[in-house]
Amino acid sequence: MMLFLEALLLQAGRNAALVSVGAALLGLSAGAAGTFMVLRKRALVADAMAHATLPGVALAFLVMVAFGGEGRSLLGLLLGAAATAALGLWAVECLTSRTRLPEDASIGAVLSVTFGAGLVLLTVIQAMSAGQQAGLEGFLLGSTAGMLQADALTVAAGGAIAGLVIWALRRPMAIVAFDEGYAATAGIDVRRTDLAGMLLVLFVTVAGLRIVGLVLIVALLIIPAVAARFWTDRAGVLLAVAAGIGGVSGWVGTALSATAPSLPAGPLVVLVAAGIFAASLLFAPGRGAVARARAARRAAPILSREESLRWIALRHADPSSPLIAQDDGRTPLSALLPVEQIAGLDRRIG
Repeated sequence: MMLFLEALLLQAGRNAALVSVGAALLGLSAGAAGTFMVLRKRALVADAMAHATLPGVALAFLVMVAFGGEGRSLLGLLLGAAATAALGLWAVECLTSRTRLPEDASIGAVLSVTFGAGLVLLTVIQAMSAGQQAGLEGFLLGSTAGMLQADALTVAAGGAIAGLVIWALRRPMAIVAFDEGYAATAGIDVRRTDLAGMLLVLFVTVAGLRIVGLVLIVALLIIPAVAARFWTDRAGVLLAVAAGIGGVSGWVGTALSATAPSLPAGPLVVLVAAGIFAASLLFAPGRGAVARARAARRAAPILSREESLRWIALRHADPSSPLIAQDDGRTPLSALLPVEQIAGLDRRIG
């Protein structure tokens, strides 16, 4: 417990503190960027981009080794990941717009092909004698144990830059997400705004590979936004709450990983976000399961009384009466019977 508190308070060493700050900044930007993806119903596109980063990582390693390097430069690996992720996004857009394939089928095709190609390249790399292959598998589920200070600073800078860009574009992106037609009439270029949102998600995806991994980065993009949706209907508040949930998840998850080095940071970050989602699902006011159950219990006596009145009235009515002919189960009883007769029935049940 003491080790966890030290890591949480940035007292577990300089490198661990940098990783925690970088993960928090990454979570902030991921939660904010994922909000627009959820509102635009394009969450699966982020998944396709994440899986498309794997062949880019492998190809970047091969290129760096071919030029005499060790292949371990994080910046080079991330640039390769960004290139193939962009190609994956372009492939999804082309398949959706130029063929009869629906978007989900296009995403599935790109996701499976790119991920398979990446796994084949990783297998080839593991059999090579040149370069330093150790640690490349960390891009699958994330790993902070072997991160250097420069790596942590790169992730932190990427998260901070993405957060600033999202803050600058929050208004047009929110308008497009909620009402595309109004955005067009207001002079907002919907296509470019969508493209900017997708590029931000791509940037966050690539920046988060080292901490969360390509398999789980989509969870850090989507879960905070979905959890925040239980708390508010306002776009600005939704953005802030989702960013906060993402930041807390990154901070606490990497702190847990620092106290248990055998556990990768990515799954822990996602599990913290999932815990916050579960708490939101249950206890959020208005939309939480507990609040809905209380509201249903309060409404149950009213509904039960209305149904009882209707049942007694129908049972004692003449089959040829207007009550039988007009009733569709939804028409208020007051529209079918005189007030005096309803009052008499009400006294009979109670």
